[in-house]
Parts: sequence; C-alpha cells; structure tokens
Amino acid sequence: MSYVDEIYARVVEQNPGEKEFHQAVKEVLDSLRLVIDANEEEYRKISLLERLVEPERIISFRVPWVDDNGKVQVNKGYRVQFNSAIGPYKGGLRLHPSVNQGILKFLGFEQIFKNSLTGLPIGGGKGGSNFDPKGKSDREVMAFCQSFMTELSKYIGADEDVPAGDIGVGAREIGYFYGQYKRITGLYEGVLTGKGLTWGGSLVRTQATGYGLVYIVDEMLKHVNDSLEGKTVVISGSGNVAIYACEKAQQLGAKVVAMNDSNGYVYDADGIKLDVVKQIKEVRRGRIKEYVDAVPTAKYTAGKGIWTIPCDIALPCATQNELDLEDAKALKANGVKLIAEGANMPSTREATDFYLENGIMFMPGKAANAGGVATSALEMSQNSQRLSWSFEEVDAKLHDIMTGIYAKVADAAKRYGVEGNFVAGANIAGFEKVAEAMKAQGIV
Repeated sequence: MSYVDEIYARVVEQNPGEKEFHQAVKEVLDSLRLVIDANEEEYRKISLLERLVEPERIISFRVPWVDDNGKVQVNKGYRVQFNSAIGPYKGGLRLHPSVNQGILKFLGFEQIFKNSLTGLPIGGGKGGSNFDPKGKSDREVMAFCQSFMTELSKYIGADEDVPAGDIGVGAREIGYFYGQYKRITGLYEGVLTGKGLTWGGSLVRTQATGYGLVYIVDEMLKHVNDSLEGKTVVISGSGNVAIYACEKAQQLGAKVVAMNDSNGYVYDADGIKLDVVKQIKEVRRGRIKEYVDAVPTAKYTAGKGIWTIPCDIALPCATQNELDLEDAKALKANGVKLIAEGANMPSTREATDFYLENGIMFMPGKAANAGGVATSALEMSQNSQRLSWSFEEVDAKLHDIMTGIYAKVADAAKRYGVEGNFVAGANIAGFEKVAEAMKAQGIV
C-alpha cells in the first residue's frame, strides 16, 4: 500500500463518522500523490503526513447562556487549531446547527492550504458552535457570544490564534466576541478579524471573499484570451460571499441571472438587481423569495435547481457539497465553461472529477475563496502597525494576492505534468510551503 493510501486509511479508521473530513483529506492526498511518491522515503521517515492530517489541538467546551424567557440553553463550542507551521492559526468561527467536530476538522484542514496559498504567514484553524443565530434576539446572540468567548479567550491571541467570521458570524457577532475578549483579557489587539471600521477593522474585508473569487476568475479567463464581459453567471447563495461576487462580476461586465438561499432560487433574465438582494439580506435578514415582490418579472422556484439554469460561469457560494454529479452534468449540458468555488468544498468529489474529465475550467475553493482570509491577514497587519489603509490600497493588495494565487496554482500543475488541473495545482502549491516549514521545525 502506498504512503498516501496508508494515511487515508488511518484517517478513516481514527476519525469514524467524519465524512466531510475524510472527503477533504482524500481529495488533497490524491492530488498530492505526484509530490509524495517522489519524496516518500523522506516524508515517511519524519511521519510528515501523519502529522499533517492530525490537528495540533482540538478544544471542545460547553456554552451555557440564558434566552429571553429566562431559560438556560447549552450549546457545544469548538476550536480546531490544525497547523501553525507557517504562522498563527487563522480561520473562521461558524454558528450553524450543522456544526460538529468533523465539519470543523474538514474546514481547518482545507484552511491550512488556503492560507498557505495567500503567501501570508498564517496557519490553519477553524471553530464554531451548533448555536443558530437565526430567529434569536440581539440580546440572546450577545449572551451566547459572551459565554462562548469567555472560554475561547483562554486559547487565542494576536500571535497565537486569530479567528474570523464564517456562516452565521457577521459584524454583530464579531463585535460581541471582541468586546468580551477585551473585557476578559484587558488587551486591545488584532485577535479577531472582520472587526468594525471604527475599532480596528479593514476596508474591503466585507467584500473580500466575493471580490477575490471574481478576481481569480478574471485571471483564469485572461489566460485563455477571454474576459467576463458579456458572460452569463449563476451564483448560489445570497450571503456575504455571493453578494459581493455578484457586485464585482457586474462591475466587470458580466450578467448575473440567479441567486438562492436554503429555501429556493430566483431567476432574473434581465440580471439580478443587487440593491434589492442587499436590502433583503443585509438589512431585513429576509428570504430570497422576497426578490420577486420588488422585481415582478423575476421568477422564484422553491427547493433545489439553480444549477439547471444555463450559464457560462457558475460560482457556488453557499455551503459544502451543494453541487453534486447531477448538477455538474446539468451545467455542462447547458454550456458552462468555468466553475470557481466561493464556498468551502461546495462540489462533491464526483462533481469535481466530472469537471476535470470534461474539460471545464475549475478553480477549487482553497484557491478561489482565499480572498477573505487574505484580507483578514491584511487586517492583522494593519492592527500590528496601528494603521488603517484606504479601500483602494487594500483592494489592490487583494487583487495582487489573487493574481499571485492563480500563478502559483498554474505553475505547480505545470511542474508536475498536469497543466490546467487547478485542483492538483492548488493542493501542491499549498502543501509545498507547509511541508518545508514542518521539516525545518523538527518533530513538533
């Protein structure tokens, strides 16, 4: 049995029931075979892969809080500190009923390579809770966040672990987390990113993941002598990533015709009116079906089906494994040319393999959605220097980082004889930097 197969079997055996984590590890290891097979003796000797797939630390804790009826509620809280070889742990906090240790391990593992690709000194981590902020009052959300941070504050710091937002964690939640951290520690430091602009936040952070996704798509198209101008785009999701991917795609001349949420999708043949979506999602925290109230010519469809809409470019920006093999086949049948992931692992392994086998240009999430964490690292830099950069400065740095990620991914794929396979390229480019750091630092 090869070293890769041994390690994957070990992961499955030692992490039962954590299917998302198994999926992430298999996808990475399969595309690293070219590198690992060429260095197998060296890597085996220092158990590099055994250490790579095992988190450095997992913190699990209870989160008690009192709801508006005076009843005590208890949620699970987690922080997976996966790999600090190239910098402090960096990765979001997710608040969603689906959160469990396996999902956070998958996200933290992916984060190692994503953070490496940015070229910035940040390691991989992830955290969160099965708390659902939907339907909760501001006071209830604050009570939860303060309880969560009371425990988490023992394990994080500006040079140790710097969480950010993720699903269910926006400006409100980051504010409550930061206030409690500062209250407990007495430190005013860059320990959380995604902060408000008046208290250490960075311009462009809100837009960063969506903008970065479109910047790398633009770079992919440039390398085949094409552009976004006039392209029809379908974007899943209607949260932060989807909204700002839509905004940047429209700015670069594309027509976005569909967006969705967990209830269903809207199709607007004339192009999505982003101001309407922002009002629904960012102001009212409503559902995407309300779009047709403001735009009667649009069509709302309940349930799945957004990937049946013909498009040139598909940008899955909602959640993991939202796009399966049947969806991939539907997209190809309708003429899709390029798919780039705004969410973390939104395509199933079968869908990813289908893209590659059928010549669809595809950029995986660890490269395509790295703009968010890259700008978080830029926020950390500003905090350390006690500076605030202009929107234009941060946006230019973000654009350069995404252009650089494309170059690293394309180069790695070409060096290992799989030119155009950006899945392999992203994993190899991310792995090489982390592996060198792990080897240099000894058995730790």
